[in-house]
Amino acid sequence: MSKRFPVTPAHPERICWGCDRYCAADSMMCGNGSVATLHPSELFGADWESWGTNPQPPAGAGAETVPVQGAVARIEPPLEQ
Repeated sequence: MSKRFPVTPAHPERICWGCDRYCAADSMMCGNGSVATLHPSELFGADWESWGTNPQPPAGAGAETVPVQGAVARIEPPLEQ
């Protein structure tokens, strides 16, 4: 049985999230590469858990949406140089 995955850990940078051992980032026992695997909150932000297979844009975002094979894609205005 696998361990319960913490949604909002206090210090995610101190742990390798690559397997169920949750080793310290500086002493990984599983040999999961040479760099600790990041927690989803480190990669995608604090709201990573609210993302789903059909994400909805925030109300009043002002970005135009276009359906793409059953998903929603955001069209952002071009960046000025």
